[in-house]
Amino acid sequence: MTGRSCREPRSPAGAGGFPVSRNAPLPPSLTDRIRLKRIYLAAHASDGKRVLVDRLWPRGMSKDRARLHDWNKTVAPSQELRVWFHADRERWEEFRARYVKELEARGEAIRGLADLARDDIVTLVTAAKDADHNHAVVLRDHLRAWIGAREAGKP
Repeated sequence: MTGRSCREPRSPAGAGGFPVSRNAPLPPSLTDRIRLKRIYLAAHASDGKRVLVDRLWPRGMSKDRARLHDWNKTVAPSQELRVWFHADRERWEEFRARYVKELEARGEAIRGLADLARDDIVTLVTAAKDADHNHAVVLRDHLRAWIGAREAGKP
């Protein structure tokens, strides 16, 4: 996977520094293992592997508090697209379409995120304030569709 690992799993703790224990089994579908969370919310063991998907490091967030498995800048929108959109809801649909085109060109990074979901929950974390209109929502939906197509045997 491309990106910079912020915290390697340590024994007996797992990714993100949490103890390795799971009260509930993993969801059977890989698509159900991809979740979203704002980085400023407390990290929990149920987050599984936390991957920061922002191009910029979140303000005021320490690496210890973030408890990340990885910081994957590769899947973040380009600087140009990020600046153009800037959380303008009137541009949301156009932003989605443009960002999906960028993601389609980043197959290796998408495959890397999908591979993480084979063994654990993957929580895509972002600093975005708008929970419904941000790049992580588009990334999650694209990643779920990508995984779903492969589970169904489509290339």
